[in-house]
Amino acid sequence: MAGHSKWANIKHRKGAQDKKRSKIFTKLLKEITVATKEGGADSDMNPRLRLAVQKAKAANVPKDTIERAIKKGSGADGTSYEEVNYEGYAPNGVAVFVECATDNLNRTVANLRSYFSKSGGSLANSGSVAFLFERKGVFTLSVGDISLDNEDLELELIDGGAEDIEHEEEMYVVTCPLEDYGNLSAKLEELKIVPGSAEVSRIPTTTVELGLEAAETVLKLIDKLEDDEDVQNVFHNLEMTDELAAALA
Repeated sequence: MAGHSKWANIKHRKGAQDKKRSKIFTKLLKEITVATKEGGADSDMNPRLRLAVQKAKAANVPKDTIERAIKKGSGADGTSYEEVNYEGYAPNGVAVFVECATDNLNRTVANLRSYFSKSGGSLANSGSVAFLFERKGVFTLSVGDISLDNEDLELELIDGGAEDIEHEEEMYVVTCPLEDYGNLSAKLEELKIVPGSAEVSRIPTTTVELGLEAAETVLKLIDKLEDDEDVQNVFHNLEMTDELAAALA
């Protein structure tokens, strides 16, 4: 699949979430709590927590709020979130993979089933669509934050594990295999480059191209899923064509 399409899918998801700032805080804090529970409260020893805190700070989440989320993850208040994934199909066969963190599985699955059903799609069995996505590390770098020239930058990033480097307007989009995520993070730190975003994404290996009206129906479902507080990330394999991108602009 073309690099444009890969990043277009990610951009749409991020853009849709950025329109819902009140929901973003909740999702970021939940990620901090889950990361703490998984790897401990020391961010120096817990890369997932370190990244979650960085994202929260970038979104201007107050420091004391971040600290409360870490305490929650340490079990101080008895709250416990469970990470669970759901797979399904939007209308016209578009694959959807949903990552959740929830304290009530019954509520979460009931809500997701309702969203899919009302859109004309359906939840599917585990493994039904997961094989259509590859887990990759995805970093965005602002051109203005980089002192190296293109060739030197690419050589350094490849040395850190990058497998694909795209130039998108005023930024670079760098992807790497999941197993090289830590190496590339360390390389950026060595180069004193602070990424605009850094995440583990699920990138579709094949996409489904739809007409504008059909595609908008799918995106309404994606937006509904992303608006649910139990949902952390949504990935899909709808082809973001130029026509669709223009309509969303």
